[in-house]
Amino acid sequence: MIDIKKYEAIAMFDLPDDEREWVGEQAKFLAESFDELGKINADDVEPLVSVLNIEMALREDISEKLITRDEILANAPEQYDGYFQVPGTLE
Repeated sequence: MIDIKKYEAIAMFDLPDDEREWVGEQAKFLAESFDELGKINADDVEPLVSVLNIEMALREDISEKLITRDEILANAPEQYDGYFQVPGTLE
C-alpha cells in the first residue's frame, strides 16, 4: 500500500484510518496500472489528435478588427489614456 499520510499533509486534511487504507489501495492500483502501460513500446505509434476517425474541419486563423477601440471605449463609464479606468484594488 502507498503511504497516503504525506499526501494528506500536503492537502492539509486528515482521513480516518479505514479511508486512508482504501485510498492507499486505489493509489497502489493506479501506480501498478501505469507501470504496466510504461512497459508498452510505443516508439512507432503516431500520437492521436482525436480518438474518432474523422477529418477535423479547421478554419484558417485570420485576425479581423471588427470594432475600433474608440467604439468600445464609448460605452465605458470612465477611461484613461485609451483604456478602461477601474477603481483601484490596492492602496
